[in-house]
Formats: sequence, C-alpha cells, structure tokens
Amino acid sequence: MSQFFDLGDETLWNPSNGAARLFLRQVAVFEAELGLRSGIGPMENDECQIEPAVLEVFANALLARHRQTSHAVIWALSVGFTATLLALAERARVEVRWLPDDGDQVQGLRAKVRELDRRMVR
Repeated sequence: MSQFFDLGDETLWNPSNGAARLFLRQVAVFEAELGLRSGIGPMENDECQIEPAVLEVFANALLARHRQTSHAVIWALSVGFTATLLALAERARVEVRWLPDDGDQVQGLRAKVRELDRRMVR
C-alpha cells in the first residue's frame, strides 16, 4: 500500500503508508511552529492534494527558519523534514528561494534535497 501526494492529476510523491503518515504528522508540527498552513491537504482515500501557492509560502518560511537556526538539536530534529518538504515543493514547481551566499549548513540541506528528490518515488 502507498499514498499519493498530488498536484491536480500529477503525482508528485507516492510514499509508503508509514512514510506518508510520519510526514503528515511532521507537517502538523511545523504548521504549528510557523503559524502557517502548509498547502498539503488531508489524506483522503490514499490521496492528498497540494495547493502550490500556499506550499510556496510555507516552504520559504521553513527554509528561512532553518537558515536562522543555530541550535544544534533543533537543526538536527528539523533537517530531514525540511529537506523532504523542499523536495516536494520543488516538484510542485513552487519557487524555493535559495540564496547564492547561503552558508555550508544550508548548502548541505540543498544537497540533501537533491538526494531525496532522486529517492522519492513518484
């Protein structure tokens, strides 16, 4: 079994049930932390629709928070979710505002996004 994260009729990601469940629970955590909707709708009949305009605001707020984090534990707890969300956002063709002068930590995140994009089944 698997679940579908869709943009209209296009499947952006087709993870296992466990990965989808964990991701959606983390979405709720970061929506609360940022005080923003994510643009990732509820899972209904194994399908979840994505609102790209809302996702763009959320993804860039998440990236900005990640840039500002100097707390090692917060960074460690959030990097995997952040990379997964940003890979999904890029698949949804939203503008992720990477900066050319981002430091090593953010460049490492960008590399993780590219790696996950190759591994996230469509």
